[in-house]
Amino acid sequence: MARETQLERLSRIEADSAVRFDRLEQKIDKLADAMIAVARVEEKLISVERNNQNNFERMNKFSKKLDEIEKKVDENAHTVAIINKVVYLISAAMIAGLVKFMWM
Repeated sequence: MARETQLERLSRIEADSAVRFDRLEQKIDKLADAMIAVARVEEKLISVERNNQNNFERMNKFSKKLDEIEKKVDENAHTVAIINKVVYLISAAMIAGLVKFMWM
């Protein structure tokens, strides 16, 4: 076997190193792309969380309004029930008066 000269050896090491550095550079580029993708996903998640929080706040406001409307409806139902009883009482009194007038 022929002995490799120092110059040949250095050029081989340099070529091997260049290939290794190219692979490292490619891997670093891929990692940088992955970090950018992760940052984008994180921004989207933050945006979605913010939107969810806003929606929950709106739902809570609507729930409070619905509770207030329900109370008003209950009060109105009670008032209408009293009015119905008064109308029935007045109607019964008018019918009784009419019957008494007819029979007499």
